[in-house]
Amino acid sequence: METIGTWWMWAGFFGIVLVMLAIDLFVVGGGKQHRVSVKEAAIWSGIWVSVSMAFAGLLWWYLAGSAGRAVADQKALEYLTGYVIEKSLAIDNVFVWLMLFSFFHIPLELQKRVLVYGVLGAIVMRTGMIFAGAWLITQFHWLLYVFGAFLLVTGVKMWFMAEHQPDLERNPVIRWIRGHMKVTDRLEGERFFVMKEEGGRMVRYLTPLFLVLVLVELTDLIFAVDSIPAIFAITTDPFIVLTSNVFAILGLRSMYFLLADMADRFSLLKYGLALVLVFVGAKMLLIDLVKIPILLSLGVVATLIAASVVLSLRRGPPSRSAPATQD
Repeated sequence: METIGTWWMWAGFFGIVLVMLAIDLFVVGGGKQHRVSVKEAAIWSGIWVSVSMAFAGLLWWYLAGSAGRAVADQKALEYLTGYVIEKSLAIDNVFVWLMLFSFFHIPLELQKRVLVYGVLGAIVMRTGMIFAGAWLITQFHWLLYVFGAFLLVTGVKMWFMAEHQPDLERNPVIRWIRGHMKVTDRLEGERFFVMKEEGGRMVRYLTPLFLVLVLVELTDLIFAVDSIPAIFAITTDPFIVLTSNVFAILGLRSMYFLLADMADRFSLLKYGLALVLVFVGAKMLLIDLVKIPILLSLGVVATLIAASVVLSLRRGPPSRSAPATQD
């Protein structure tokens, strides 16, 4: 696998991630039962974006001195485009999380604990998927066409299913867990498991919070299947793919709490995300015929997302005549 990443660049990247995670989890109380305010979410969203952009600046500065200005410009644009694509597609994750927490009646002060594990699980899963994907593409170039077709179909499906609300009562994972394991009827604070006496012996029960965690991890995996091939349409360098992906994910939890109270205002955003997937899929299918510049790709993705946000705000929130959540 061809990559610009040296051993110390990889070490530096993971060092930055570990330090920021430690600050987020332990210094600001991420590991405790904690109700995240909009102000706190906005501050941390700004911090994560700033760190991500600072990393892009350091990457450009190093490459400009070691490999030349042209290489630095190319790799920095690849990183920024990958970051914007991942950040944009991750918004759909936010909508799903909102639906899950609403369905299971999880209060705000318990949601952060679930998302801590959700983000950590996403980082581990995506790291493995990115290295596997990069290796497969170097061995089988035709997989780019498979990824492109998959993204194209996914984008079209997302467009037509934008207003669809999944029935969580029929979710096969939840039905299997409830059919094979004991689950409590109510929340037990932040605990995922509790011990209860039954027939003279102690039996382990799962709590509804654990069910939500399973679904959060599952949705992370599903969205990774969409977003990782989308970044491979921009670059196959695993260092660029992983760094842009992870930095976008790290800010996802803060973005969730920032958007939680106003997600219904972005009613047209899913259509914009669908068009992003269609564009990226088409770009991947045409990769050997038409070379679309990275800067143009970044402009198209940013324009599609910005237009869907502006049109959503002008349209206003959808009618609340029918409840959006299920009991």
